[in-house]
Amino acid sequence: MAAASHDHDHAHDHDHEHHHKDTFITKYIFSIDHKMIAKQYLISGIIMGIIGVGMSILFRMQIAWPEQSFGIFKFLLGEKLAPGGVMRNDIYLALVTIHGTIMVFFVLTAGLSGTFSNLLIPLQIGARDMASGFLNMISYWLFFTSSVVMLSSLFVESGPASAGWTIYPPLSALPQAIPGSGTGMTLWLVSMAIFIASSLMGSLNYVVTVINLRTKGMSMTRLPLTVWAFFITAVIGIVSFPVLLSAALMLIMDRSFGTSFFLSDIFISGEVLHYQGGSPVLFEHLFWFLGHPEVYIVLLPALGITSEIIATNSRKPIFGYRAMIASILAIAFLSTIVWGHHMFISGMNPFLGSVFTFTTLLIAIPSAVKAFNYITTLWKGNLQLNPAMLFSIGLVSTFISGGLTGIILGDSTLDINVHDTYFVVAHFHLVMGISALYGFFAGVYHWFPKMFGRMMNKNLGYVHFWVTAICAYGVFYPMHFIGMAGLPRRYYTNTNFPLFDDLADVNQIITTFALIGAAFQIVFMWNFFTSIFYGKKTVQNPWRSNTLEWTAPIEHIHGNWPGELPTVHRWPYDYSKPGYEEDFVPQTVPMKEGEQELHHS
Repeated sequence: MAAASHDHDHAHDHDHEHHHKDTFITKYIFSIDHKMIAKQYLISGIIMGIIGVGMSILFRMQIAWPEQSFGIFKFLLGEKLAPGGVMRNDIYLALVTIHGTIMVFFVLTAGLSGTFSNLLIPLQIGARDMASGFLNMISYWLFFTSSVVMLSSLFVESGPASAGWTIYPPLSALPQAIPGSGTGMTLWLVSMAIFIASSLMGSLNYVVTVINLRTKGMSMTRLPLTVWAFFITAVIGIVSFPVLLSAALMLIMDRSFGTSFFLSDIFISGEVLHYQGGSPVLFEHLFWFLGHPEVYIVLLPALGITSEIIATNSRKPIFGYRAMIASILAIAFLSTIVWGHHMFISGMNPFLGSVFTFTTLLIAIPSAVKAFNYITTLWKGNLQLNPAMLFSIGLVSTFISGGLTGIILGDSTLDINVHDTYFVVAHFHLVMGISALYGFFAGVYHWFPKMFGRMMNKNLGYVHFWVTAICAYGVFYPMHFIGMAGLPRRYYTNTNFPLFDDLADVNQIITTFALIGAAFQIVFMWNFFTSIFYGKKTVQNPWRSNTLEWTAPIEHIHGNWPGELPTVHRWPYDYSKPGYEEDFVPQTVPMKEGEQELHHS
């Protein structure tokens, strides 16, 4: 009854929409329509991605050709930060810090959860909109504000934050520690506090929407795996983000109000500071309690998107639907009890280290379930190798290859040898960075027709995929080897260590691949932005898919469906089902007499 009255209210709202014509500001800027908010997140994420990748290119050039003069350094950084076109060492650290922060929080978290949770949750569960459109709008504008604050830290006199994206004290807690510990660090903390508020609002909205607004017949076991992934991602965010907020607030108090949560017995230039009793290791615990679940906050939406795209383009039911849900739940639970594996060299008790090793290695089991189920779904499928499908298969590849090195880093005795080397950089960029980006690209290619009513250029998509895939492995595969050779990460230059002279060539090869890979993202940008205006117009269901979003009209209306909401009769993966002429059966098609639901496999 409550659902019926809710639907009536929404229908009333929908009629109401027709009387008041939206102005430009209410339609495109302060919109409460989840589809428009998804586009805002997507375009903001792409812009932040351009900035983040641009920074990585600058510091890769520095590490490959140390202390050489580059005109682009002088042009982008200015004479003060790159005198004579040579990058200052503190600016190198600042670029690494802000690159990591932007990519992890502002590109991958917002680009995946912000974009696709907003776009797909209401459409795939058969709802008119999010539970609270107003809260959704506030969530985006807080995200936008935090992005602006983070970027503004690049322009302050003392320079942006330089303590690494993990901002460990004391570098982040003492404004006088290094040039990047001043105002830039304060702005970093303020930006993150606003970002966390945005994420929490978004996550609460997603959870309430999935629980309360599913259409008639849409039971939890008929939800697409995308919605399951977004739902569990939001739950992880609600559990872990407040911990980082508390850490950031305590760090602000240490910096500005004389407290001593994270500082103890500090000497600077022979001067004894008054701090005592705090512990920098406490900050590490608080940071990584969010920091490790954050990996899955980024990865689970990408895996959910991949599940949907692989099933659709294999023209087969997803293999092991319930096992996939169980693996998402297991990953969510385990990801919150493994944070200590980032701290094996912090002086941790060896017994505690063994506990974290055990829980870390356990997470390989649900991850393997996902990988094997993807491969089994692909096996003997009628594969449609469009760009979205290629990026999804690429994600399975990097998820496996990146995950295998995680077994080494998750073992406390092995991790100690490679902890602060390029081996770690290679591992987390493959398993988190590249895998999540592949999920992002796959989602954009697949749902672009739903967002913009037009198709992207398929041939440009193929070029984008193959060059990106080759360059991604070209960058991160060799890093494993220079890491095992002992090359430390975050060093401005390694020229002072004759031991590493032979590895300089490898760094140049890595940087060359990075430059080519970054340049070819322009192909994606061109394809994306021109297709919005000039792409071929789409049909309603271009991929012949089963889920509810393809039953909504191409022309966007606030409320998604004119008239009544669709009713669901089956799970979302009835592809190539015997007894049907077509190789897909949408969720809105009633069951035939004697037909069975297959999703208990």
